[in-house]
Formats: sequence, C-alpha cells, structure tokens
Amino acid sequence: MSNTEYLYGKNPTELAALCGELGLPRFAAGQIARWLYRRHVEEPRRMSDLPAAARERLAERFAPALAAPERTSVSADGTKKYLYRTLRGAYIESAYIPDGERATLCVSSQAGCRMGCAFCATGRQGLNHSLSAAEILNQIVSLPERDRLTNLVFMGMGEPLDNADNVLRALEILTSDWGWGWSPTRITLSTAGIAPQLPRLLESTRVHLAVSLHNPFPEERAAIMPVERAYPIREVAELLRRYDFTHQRRISFEYIVLSGLNDTPRHIRELCRLLNGIKCRINLIRFHKIPGSPFFSPGDDAMIRFRDTLTAKGIQTTIRASRGEDIQAACGLLSTEAAAPHANGRGPAR
Repeated sequence: MSNTEYLYGKNPTELAALCGELGLPRFAAGQIARWLYRRHVEEPRRMSDLPAAARERLAERFAPALAAPERTSVSADGTKKYLYRTLRGAYIESAYIPDGERATLCVSSQAGCRMGCAFCATGRQGLNHSLSAAEILNQIVSLPERDRLTNLVFMGMGEPLDNADNVLRALEILTSDWGWGWSPTRITLSTAGIAPQLPRLLESTRVHLAVSLHNPFPEERAAIMPVERAYPIREVAELLRRYDFTHQRRISFEYIVLSGLNDTPRHIRELCRLLNGIKCRINLIRFHKIPGSPFFSPGDDAMIRFRDTLTAKGIQTTIRASRGEDIQAACGLLSTEAAAPHANGRGPAR
C-alpha cells in the first residue's frame, strides 16, 4: 500500500494545494482540517460543508488511515495496552495509563526500534518501519478513552527522533490552532539523544523533553546504549545547556537503575558533573526483567537511597511508579515480535 494516499496527516499547505486541484476556494482547506482534526472525521463523504462533487473526488482518491486497535490487554492496576496494526501490516503497542484525574497515553513512533538498547524489549526486535504521522495519531484518535486523555508521552516503541519528520508533523497537528489545539505542555517526547535532530525539536516545538541517560560514563553507557558511540551523552548535555528550560518547558533525564551497574556513589558524582548547569530532574525507573537479560533492579530501599542522595546534591529526583508490568506494558517491555502475528487469529495481511 506504499502508493496509497491518505488525507489524515496533511497540513494546511498541503490541504490548500489539494483544494486548488479540486477547484475549491482556499478556505475549504480550513474546513477539511476541522473535519479531520477537530471532529476526527476522515471520510470525505461526511464532510457536509464541501460540495458533493468534491467529496466524491476526495473519497475516490484517499484511503482511510485510521483503524481501531486489534487487541486490548488490561492490567490489574488499570493500565491498558492496545495493539494496532500499521498500514504496512506491522504491529505497534500503546499503553493507556489512568491515574486519578490524569490519563496518559504512551505513544509509539516506530514499529520496532533500531537503537538496540540492552535493557529494552523493543530494541531486541529491530526496526520494521517508521510510522507516518497518521499512524502516530491513529493511536490517539482511535483510542477508546480518547476523550479522557490529559497527557501524551512519546515513550512507546521506537526512537522518536529517528523518525523526526513524521513525529514533528504529528506534534504540529496536535498543538496547532488548525489541528487538535492541545497545549504542548501536555506532551513529552523521550529520546536517546539523537543530537542532530534535537535543535529542530527544541526550536520548532514547546513540548517537554525527556532524555534517556541510564549511565553517565561513556564506555559504560555505550555497552547498554549503542547510540552513545554516535551521539555521546556529554555532547548532548552540552547542546542542551544552550536552551532555556526554566519556564513552561521541562527537561528530565530518564535513568533505568541496574543493580550494581549504574547506582554507585561514583555514578552519582558523575551525574552531578554531567548535568551541572542544566535545570532538570532525574526520573529513576525500575528495571523490568526481559527474558535472557543479565540485569536486575535494586530493591526499594536502594532506590530510595539513590533518589535521596541525588536530591541532596541539588538534582530534583523522583522514582517513577511502575504500571502495567503484568501485561508487559511497563517501561522497556513493549514488543510485538512474538505476539503480533496472532493478534486476531490471522496473519498480518491487511
């Protein structure tokens, strides 16, 4: 379906050009955008304020891009994991996390991932393909709990900045007045530190940033995060010092704690040196066991000591609550390598 065209995901410039092809006035682009991104209607025949002939031509030209999840898994803690099939027949997972009045969706940006982080199940399956903006947004549009969402985190399958064009397009649609109209402060993007794309993200959006750190020492970090060899964390930190994170935008560093490997006093000292001059917080994350992994998470007391020591040294540090571990929806556990072909009792053909 690589040559198939989709209406959902187009921006106003593209919609205006399309209206020109159809002989429609330019303001019709705004009408189409409202149907797509405010009313979440992509079927052209339902766009009742467009001329009937134009609706038919649009319906003939564009295929539907939005589709409901194919499977739902529900955790004992209320977290839900949704399995979506992509337009190319691959599979992705999203995690819906309710927490009182707050409801967060953990969104995927790629089917699989090529970063190869040793502690991540997604990385083990490799990269199938990057998602289009429509496939990213479909995880939100087609979510049964869509109207309850308060926050989005791009922390699902894939490295968002390895798919920067489509992720930035999705963010533009989410936060623009002509799109969904969300405040960027409701959205956080997590990256392993793809340095060439960071300025583009920081200068074209106001979303919060989370950087996957996990070890402050270059060789130790490279052993668990191959991205370190291409984009050293020290260079990423130096780049981030050029930006202002003191107002509405927040920056955090994600740190999966691996017992005996990255939780020692020398790691604390190096973290303080590395992050000096960056107004940030550290989110400590328990390691969630994946098959064949040599890593272990420290106990609660050790996690608390690690948090309190960093906080005492001037870095605001929190321990992220684990959610959805029993359905493989917690941090680092999303993977469709084995389960996807059997998602609905049939193969991946669309």
